[in-house]
Amino acid sequence: MKIKEIYELIDNLAPFYSKEEWDNSGLLIGDIKDRVEKIYIGLDATLEVVKSMDNNSLLITHHPLIFKGLKRLDNLYPSNIINLMIKKDIKLLSAHTNFDKAILNEFVAREILGFKILKKDDYLIKLEINLEFDKLIKHLKDVLQISTIRFVKRADFIDQAEICVGSGFEFIKNISTNCLISGDLKYHSALEGYENNISLIDINHFDSEKFFSQALSKFLKNISIPVIITNPINPITTN
Repeated sequence: MKIKEIYELIDNLAPFYSKEEWDNSGLLIGDIKDRVEKIYIGLDATLEVVKSMDNNSLLITHHPLIFKGLKRLDNLYPSNIINLMIKKDIKLLSAHTNFDKAILNEFVAREILGFKILKKDDYLIKLEINLEFDKLIKHLKDVLQISTIRFVKRADFIDQAEICVGSGFEFIKNISTNCLISGDLKYHSALEGYENNISLIDINHFDSEKFFSQALSKFLKNISIPVIITNPINPITTN
């Protein structure tokens, strides 16, 4: 199967032109006219994933392996992975911010967390919650299978909230509710939320996006070559 066919399928779902200027989504390794025999889907291109792949395959990731210009290809990340991919004739396609906006935010909100979507605005999905704050935290822990959640609590009851998978607390000023659910909460964002009476819930970058493969694989069921979902690896451990 030609990479061009797979690229166009994803482009129709989540147009690559909609990616952020700083993002590097698209075909990163390989030629659009190349043919591949298998597709692997994963959150990241890790060394473990690439070692497990067959030659002449396509890896589709959420996070681009190459973000900034590389001055050399050595034995350190990400160069070591790029070198191995070239040796194994593995192509790399990434769908990041374009996929967040078009598919992943909505998929996590509705199909994983089970909330009703009230409005969709670029990265932000407005949700109907109607839960006590503590019960909302418990629901998120149970569904996402995480043991701890950091939060800023400014209300005992949440009727509506907004969600942005990945790292979205920069959008505090853009929300129309008094609660934002996202990942990678930093001190100054937490203080901003606290002072403005906005509850913030940090569900972790990894745990909010680990469903990328599940979300994408729904659209690859009818293609003519095998599609293999790889296990996402969280580099952060909590105790």
